[in-house]
Amino acid sequence: MDPKRFIGRYEHALDTKGRVILPARFRGAFDGDAYLSEYRTRCLALWTPDAFEQKLAEIEAMQDGTVEQLNQARYMASGSAPVEIDKQGRLAIPQFMREYARLDNEVLVVGADEA
Repeated sequence: MDPKRFIGRYEHALDTKGRVILPARFRGAFDGDAYLSEYRTRCLALWTPDAFEQKLAEIEAMQDGTVEQLNQARYMASGSAPVEIDKQGRLAIPQFMREYARLDNEVLVVGADEA
């Protein structure tokens, strides 16, 4: 299995500090640093730094000056945050993202490959 493919379904819970454990299967793709973004249908997306930069570049390449395109770029930038994955595989989810995704306790981590 390719360790860079994000597949599977994992049930976890937030701890009292708003952290979730990243499944061990996914940790190999990250070197401690990552980006977390508000995504479709009240989900959050976790990106490797390279994938996040690629996504930003794709959005920039589509810019045509329309309000819709500008809003897409603004949404991506304002709804994202750098996060650190600690040695135990935990990452803190910022409060505004926990509210967006309606996370209180239980968290479902789903591999979406390249959604």
